[in-house]
Amino acid sequence: MESGERRSSSSERHIVYKDSSWFSQFRNGSNPWMARYVYALIFLVATLLAWAARDYGRSALTEMERLKGCEGEKDCLGAEGVLRVSLGCFTFFITMFLSTTGSSKLGEPRDSWHSGWWSVKIPVWISLTIIPFLLPSAIIQLYGGFAHFGAGVFLLIQLISIIKFIMWLNDCCQSEKCAERCQIHVMLLATTAYVVCLAGIILMYIWYAPEPSCLLNIFFVTWTLVLLQFMTSVSLHPKVNAGILTPGLMGLYVVFICWCAIRSEPAGGSCIRKAEATDKTDWLTIISFVVAVLAMVIATFSTGIDSKCFQLRTDDVQAEDDDVPYGYGFFHFVFATGAMYFAMLLIGWNTHHAMRKWTIDVGWTSTWVRIVNEWLAVCVYLWMLVSPIIWKNRHAAEST
Repeated sequence: MESGERRSSSSERHIVYKDSSWFSQFRNGSNPWMARYVYALIFLVATLLAWAARDYGRSALTEMERLKGCEGEKDCLGAEGVLRVSLGCFTFFITMFLSTTGSSKLGEPRDSWHSGWWSVKIPVWISLTIIPFLLPSAIIQLYGGFAHFGAGVFLLIQLISIIKFIMWLNDCCQSEKCAERCQIHVMLLATTAYVVCLAGIILMYIWYAPEPSCLLNIFFVTWTLVLLQFMTSVSLHPKVNAGILTPGLMGLYVVFICWCAIRSEPAGGSCIRKAEATDKTDWLTIISFVVAVLAMVIATFSTGIDSKCFQLRTDDVQAEDDDVPYGYGFFHFVFATGAMYFAMLLIGWNTHHAMRKWTIDVGWTSTWVRIVNEWLAVCVYLWMLVSPIIWKNRHAAEST
């Protein structure tokens, strides 16, 4: 009887929270729908603090003697400032991950801790942001090495989430309910995707490979075109029969990654346009930086609430009204790895890399990280296409 009443109250609270306004949700102070935006805001503030520590930290922290011994590098203090803020943000979210993982029902103590207690969690986050500035440089450099691995985990989670969404969209369009109705829309969307991909590849040839000596950029763009053709061929193979929509959308993704990779190349060469090679900070550079930061926060947020893409069980389980709306532990784990990812972007994946103000993810290390991420995305996508066929053939062979 008590369990039934508890479930009923949880269901009522679910409806009230979901239908109420943003102000009402914030005033209630303990609901998961509003909490995720607060965590995203904390993540955004931490990212901006890390940027401020990188670009303006030297003048603000010159009196702190422990931050001066940075192996003689001129701008290494900025990189250390980024890592210190990142360490505080990572510690906060990994603590939330450990304390909320396994939450399944609304109204549980872990649900209340995740969704409320802001008067406690905000001071804890501020304290965890300050404490790393009191640690010796050796610990920060050790964290910087570990952050490379954590940022790689974040990129892997993000690309799996994107690929899962693309395949989910394709399955919806090919379902019996939507197959006839969405046929024209699928063709238009796929055609548009391929046109944009080809236009992007042509523009990258014009902008970033203007001379035959730009062999590396020519290789990056040409190999991206080859991968696009290969994904399309595999997707249209009779045994796979995945349609034309998924390779088109994946083509947009890999072309975008290739474009970001080439733009991450340091200025100074003839293969980079003069407008991008200048050291002057203009309004376009500032706007690009702001857009990149916001895109990173949005990507972290959207990936964090997408825990269902990583469930091992694929059975259709009926969701109950008092189930948590998203995986709390996974949400905080993504933000914890995202904290290491924004650190790598701000220092160019190099703890001793001098970054120009208002820039993000610039350097040869950043370029190769993105290129490898592009190739890995194609490999994961192709594996998701062919793995069902491989497992089916293996089971058929074992049964015979």
